[in-house]
Amino acid sequence: MTGRERLAARLAEVGEMRVNEPMERHTTFGVGGPADIYVAVRSAEALAQATRLAADAEAGPFVLGSGSNIVVADEGIRGVVIDNRARQEQVEGDTHRVESGASFAGFARRMCRAGLAGLAWAVGIPGTLGGAVVYNAGAYGGCLADVLTRVRLLGPESDTSWRPAEELGLVYRGSAFTRDQFADSTVLEAELTLSAGDATALLAEASSYDRRRLTAQPRGRNAGSMFKNPPETPAWKLIESVGLRGEQRGGAAISDRHANFFVNLGGARAADVLWLVEEAERRVRDQHGVLLEREVGFVGAW
Repeated sequence: MTGRERLAARLAEVGEMRVNEPMERHTTFGVGGPADIYVAVRSAEALAQATRLAADAEAGPFVLGSGSNIVVADEGIRGVVIDNRARQEQVEGDTHRVESGASFAGFARRMCRAGLAGLAWAVGIPGTLGGAVVYNAGAYGGCLADVLTRVRLLGPESDTSWRPAEELGLVYRGSAFTRDQFADSTVLEAELTLSAGDATALLAEASSYDRRRLTAQPRGRNAGSMFKNPPETPAWKLIESVGLRGEQRGGAAISDRHANFFVNLGGARAADVLWLVEEAERRVRDQHGVLLEREVGFVGAW
């Protein structure tokens, strides 16, 4: 038995394991080649165990949430991909301790129904709570930092510890994680403290955000906003100004509804997406002197 086969067998004891699993099945963009080993886990402890096994075997890992904020290379991902489906929750008053694989939008909408305020802005944000922590997810003037109190991390030495939100360096669309200060740590759980509110009013507020998203954002397969907004001008306006609204490359396109959304029209390849992204970066830099910063991660064997 090879080392990879031994690792796969051990991971199969932790979760649902497959080899050479196409990542296009697990990303909202619908592109990406195979992961060498893919395992879906359903608890924070299983996530920690799978992470330790992969790290000990020097096989990654890459922790996948909902696949909503990434583009996976056509050549796939070497090593182990851990699909985080850990969604258990503990409640103490207005404080909720939630495992990192929970749907962030689903949790936010449920809190609105329960009359707990602080997350109405998040009802349309795709992805998991763990991803929301890493990127300090935000919209419509709100962000996760407003309600996050602490997180439980699996550290590089396989230890786990709770860290206060103040240590995470949460900023606009970023954190210590995105700046590689916690590069070898995995978010296992997050604790959020909400405040009492009126369920009817909160659901009405959430519905207003739903309508705004439906009006402004394209449907279909995409990875969300491709670029962070520069301080002076929204990214979509810069991309539109250089003539790229509706631009196509193979099966990928820059949306003609919102130029900061790149979409899979059907049969797109990751290389097509990357070409469009790099073309937008080049034109905006050359014509406006602005360096666009990617919000979507490009992962795997590029």
